[in-house]
Amino acid sequence: MQKVILFILFIVFSLPVVTAQNNQVKKDPVGKWKFEAPYAPEGYTSGTIEVGLADKKYSAAMYFTPIDTKYSGEMVKIENDTLIFNVLVEGNDVVVTLKFEDLTKMSGRAVYSGGEVPLTLTKVVDAAEEIKK
Repeated sequence: MQKVILFILFIVFSLPVVTAQNNQVKKDPVGKWKFEAPYAPEGYTSGTIEVGLADKKYSAAMYFTPIDTKYSGEMVKIENDTLIFNVLVEGNDVVVTLKFEDLTKMSGRAVYSGGEVPLTLTKVVDAAEEIKK
């Protein structure tokens, strides 16, 4: 009888541990992200990155604040909590690698022929999205 009671107590106390591991929130990169790159060349230090999802494929585009030009991302993929894509900016192939810090922040780097530039991103949340939450 004691073994049965101990076994039941063990099950009861171990269930919260098992279910707590499955409560991870999936981080969604889709949306508009404002970025800062203070060490980038002049004119490329800030802007937005828009990430989309259509037909189970991700897309990305970069817009720099002073320039009104869209730079489309290629080879966009997500591995674990990391978003990776290439973008061609003024003839330079730039590899952008971004990792989630939390649901509204990412950080990473842009690597191009001139070196490596650190990036920090903050998700732009519009009023309609905020109401849903």
